[in-house]
Amino acid sequence: MNFIKTVLAVLVAQFLLMFAVVFGLIVMSTLFSRDTSVHVADGSWLIIDVYGEIPPYDEPESIQSSLFDQGETLTRMLENLEKAAADKRIDGVIMKISGSNSLGMASMGELRDAIARVRAARKPVYAFSDDLDRSALYLASACDSIFMPGVADVSFTGFGATDMFLKGTLDKLDVHEQLHKIKDYKTAAETLQRDSMSPEAKEMANWMIDEMWDIELGAISRDRDLPMDSLETCMEHALFTASEAKTAGLIDDVRYWDEIEDQLGGDDLETVDSDTYADVTRSEAGIRGKKHIAVVHAYGAIGGRESRSDGPMGAMMGHETVVESLRDAADNDHVAAIIFRVDSPGGESLASELISREVGKIAKDKPVIVSMGDVAASGGYAVSYRATKIVADSLTITGSIGSIYGKFNVAGLYNKGGITFDSVTRGANAMLFSELTDFDAPQWERVKSYHNASFELWLREIAAARKMTVEQLRPITEGRVWTGRQAVANHLIDDTGGYERAIEVAKSAAGIDSTDNVIIEHYPKRRGLVALLTSGDAPITLTRLAINSVMRRDIAEMKQMLRASDWRLYTGRFE
Repeated sequence: MNFIKTVLAVLVAQFLLMFAVVFGLIVMSTLFSRDTSVHVADGSWLIIDVYGEIPPYDEPESIQSSLFDQGETLTRMLENLEKAAADKRIDGVIMKISGSNSLGMASMGELRDAIARVRAARKPVYAFSDDLDRSALYLASACDSIFMPGVADVSFTGFGATDMFLKGTLDKLDVHEQLHKIKDYKTAAETLQRDSMSPEAKEMANWMIDEMWDIELGAISRDRDLPMDSLETCMEHALFTASEAKTAGLIDDVRYWDEIEDQLGGDDLETVDSDTYADVTRSEAGIRGKKHIAVVHAYGAIGGRESRSDGPMGAMMGHETVVESLRDAADNDHVAAIIFRVDSPGGESLASELISREVGKIAKDKPVIVSMGDVAASGGYAVSYRATKIVADSLTITGSIGSIYGKFNVAGLYNKGGITFDSVTRGANAMLFSELTDFDAPQWERVKSYHNASFELWLREIAAARKMTVEQLRPITEGRVWTGRQAVANHLIDDTGGYERAIEVAKSAAGIDSTDNVIIEHYPKRRGLVALLTSGDAPITLTRLAINSVMRRDIAEMKQMLRASDWRLYTGRFE
């Protein structure tokens, strides 16, 4: 009887807690919801702050993300720059750029293109920075001028590629990796199988650095009117004060923020921040169209069913969420074409294939243009190749068409803690994927045979979609990673360019005149707090929120991805 009373008390307490949380969230939503009507004064300057964590798009929708400001995103920056170029109330843009930001080189390239369009509209774009590294300078160089305060500094160094290796750690823990990789260039497996870079990994890193050297330094050289040998001399100096950077030609002048404000109007200067300007619609900015183009956003590692923010794993792309967004866009009769924005290093092969299949189905009836972000490699390429056209920035990391299959034997690790196991089995291969045994010789041969056959099927499907033969495709696959520019030359993608280029390609594929503006619709659509609270998932979500369980992880799905799926991943770090 006491047990029943205890259970009832817990249930009542949980119900009251959930009710209090729901009521509190609704009140907070009402109190803090902002008025979306925005007044932009004539002669305003748009301020965009490139600092900190900047995801490609809003994080997967949740009660937390609906309640709190999610901060800047690449999509918001690009759209604000597009609006600023057309908005007669905006006189110019100031890009506050810090080397402490999460943007990859492809995102930098997209922002450079957007800045160029603002300048083409005869509106100045100034860069202000308190901390520039080489990559941030690549972005800042696209602006008319670069200013820094006297206390700021610039680091201008050469390029490096670093991989981390865990083989020694696994050996110390007595964990046996049982992984089959396809093939020599699939360097993700080397993290677990080696203690240093293989010749193939170094070869691939070198051709990637060659591309970055040419594209990034070439852009800085042209923008700053500095010969390449001058930039190499700057690398030898490496660390610059603001005044030294001015003397070297890396920046234009040493100025503090208040001095820039005085230059642009002083007390009469009108500014609007990026967060506020995001509420200005494209039509309000003067960009009006009749035809609709949908933009479906998908970013993060691929795995599981629902897209989510997954603690240390970061953003996760779930196949059901992405497929639902693609179908919503396809079923919208107003939508003439779909842009599928992909930014992913890869992940679970099953989820990748389910998304890819949907892309292919929709592309038969409505143009689907993939716009690749910083990384669309391995599973990121797998979800893309069936599209009507594929567009990527010159420095997008793509390809990595290969896979890793197998398991880990962690019995030795358990034994170190005094844990032992015993088993009873029936039927062949009952322990095939047991984490307590190695593959025996026949099992290993079966694993390799199955994995190779699976990869050959994938090759045939890619070859058919890209209108190539398997013989043409094979030398550029088996794990090889390419920049966007190299991927075009290898016929893995169709064109180089960012978001705006993808819109141009989508308009062409849909038969829309290139001079016509279009209406942009983003997917997944945000449901809002009230809809989330009344959804079937709300009680579970609220319970997790109430106990501060913000690091949600679906252990079963992650275990499936790590143990029994192809890892179509790219690893490595370029600096």
